Amino acid sequence: MTLSFEGISLGILFFRWNGLLIALGIITGALLSVYEAKRRREDGKLIYYLFLPIIIWGIIGARLWYIFTPPLSSTQLGLTTQYYLSHPLDSLALWLGGYGIPGLWIGGIIALIFVSRQNDIPFWDLADLLAPGFALAQIIGRLGNYFNQELYGLPASASLPWKIFIAPEYRLAGFESVDYYHPLFAYESILSFVNLILLLWLARRYLKSGDLFLAYLIVYSAIRFLLEFLRLDVALVNGINVNQVFFAIICVCAGIRLYWTHRPAKL
Repeated sequence: MTLSFEGISLGILFFRWNGLLIALGIITGALLSVYEAKRRREDGKLIYYLFLPIIIWGIIGARLWYIFTPPLSSTQLGLTTQYYLSHPLDSLALWLGGYGIPGLWIGGIIALIFVSRQNDIPFWDLADLLAPGFALAQIIGRLGNYFNQELYGLPASASLPWKIFIAPEYRLAGFESVDYYHPLFAYESILSFVNLILLLWLARRYLKSGDLFLAYLIVYSAIRFLLEFLRLDVALVNGINVNQVFFAIICVCAGIRLYWTHRPAKL
């Protein structure tokens, strides 16, 4: 076994840290959701049943989102939407390019709706069980971006204690001479930890069905919306940061839904 900055080599097999941390995040997130289900006297096996369809549909959605809204780092390498449409097999090469969390959400929610209808279980009840697990998966998974030298923010002062060095080959065009950047992935991981603590606290209070999942959507969407102001490697569609717009819409819609379910009764 050989360890390197990129990953672990086991003979002819090579596992990248980014992939390992994403896998670890998914597994620990699922285990947390099982624990929360049992604490609420629900069948923990249901989470394992949800696991595969959510992963499959989530990956499909995340990949499609990336293909149709590629970030600047990909377009500078020629990995544009037009490229993938003209090279469809490369769309299946999951190691080429990346993924998008908005698509992951869309795909995962589609799977969740399907499973809830198949098992005659309310969608919002299932979503509430998964919300803390989602947050935990993001805390761990985001740390893998460090090893891929990606998801860094604006240039940082050399005196900033938590600055990170980005190798020249991973810098965006126009920033070749800039050494240090804000660790945007770490900011998101830390804020997701705050989100997780909030969700676990809320889960032990009286809530209506769907409140926990809505809280997750609101907080995480707000985090991503704000962090997009610090992000260099944005996904632009007609000059608009499509990820930032997406999370703004989700935050507002989830907030309206939460308010509507708790609106004061008319006298």
